[in-house]
Amino acid sequence: MGQYFTNEKLPSNVKRIECFVLGKKFVFLTDNGVFSKDGLDFGSRLLLESIPLEEVGDKILDMGCGYGVFGIVLAKLTSAYVDMVDVNLRAIHLANKNIQENHVDHICVFESNVYDQVQSKYSCIVTNPPIRAGKKVVYDIVMNARNYLEKDGKLFLVVRKEQGAKSLIVDLKKIYTVEVLNKKKGFFIIKCML
Repeated sequence: MGQYFTNEKLPSNVKRIECFVLGKKFVFLTDNGVFSKDGLDFGSRLLLESIPLEEVGDKILDMGCGYGVFGIVLAKLTSAYVDMVDVNLRAIHLANKNIQENHVDHICVFESNVYDQVQSKYSCIVTNPPIRAGKKVVYDIVMNARNYLEKDGKLFLVVRKEQGAKSLIVDLKKIYTVEVLNKKKGFFIIKCML
């Protein structure tokens, strides 16, 4: 079976899932070949519940959006404009469907290998970096976020302790002011500021 960060042709098996995040109901279509296809994963939920919504600003980038959970939830809960990017074409297709399912109109999805096609700067970048893609991809996402953040912009991410959270925090502190917003069940919710 291919991983969710590739464009291998896996048989499609679209599922419809429902979840409540911060008191609001969301509906998502998922499929084989995308991360967390069976429902909202614990780390992503913890990240969404830990982000201070008043700090996201007016322009958000959902980096590695998958089927669109972060971007859609944040667009629905704030008045921010949201861009969502992923390298996985199936994920992009699902994210576009999920924008319609959740009736969000200030949001755009496009294909990008990390920041290759990103041309804007953002008040906030949110990511659950694809650990299975390897350290080089993860570090490209989190370390290069600074080049796509506005002056007082923030990067919010989730990473598990056993997947290198502590060493990642040490490295992040070399270029950002770092705050651990939450820790639960081995997941670290990290806020980075320039």
